[in-house]
Amino acid sequence: MDLLLVKRAQKGDTDAFVRLIEKHKLSLYKVSKSYLKNEEDIADVMQDTILSAYEHIGRLKQAAYFKTWITRILINHCKDRLREQKRFIPTLLDEDRTAAAPTDDREFYRLLEDLPEGMRPIFLLYYGEGFNTREIAQILEMNENTVKSKLQRGRKKLKEVICKEAIL
Repeated sequence: MDLLLVKRAQKGDTDAFVRLIEKHKLSLYKVSKSYLKNEEDIADVMQDTILSAYEHIGRLKQAAYFKTWITRILINHCKDRLREQKRFIPTLLDEDRTAAAPTDDREFYRLLEDLPEGMRPIFLLYYGEGFNTREIAQILEMNENTVKSKLQRGRKKLKEVICKEAIL
């Protein structure tokens, strides 16, 4: 279904593009949530991503990789936003990352918080979005073996956290 929608969107069908975005917006939200702390930044980054994707969908070479392609655009916008934020001194306390997460996902996001920042997107893409290690390596522009080792170290870290919580 995505292939047909992507091809139609590439030919200028805005309804097809909107349907693609509707289909993938929750996935994009979850990925952006793994990078950014407040809902305003997430909304801005998602809007920027949708605009960029709309303007450049003609450049997508393989329609089958639409989700990977738009996720890469989103991550780039998230990184840009984080770089911008480093230039400013925060004046308000950061919002709780799990405050706006759907109830079913709160435990998942809480566990993500126990991981080092560099592992969170990998876990979200692997467990939350179902990407394989090769796709994650492509999206995050890193070596596939690095993705695998971070998943392994992250699983070990989460196992320690869960075991410690079970004891308490």
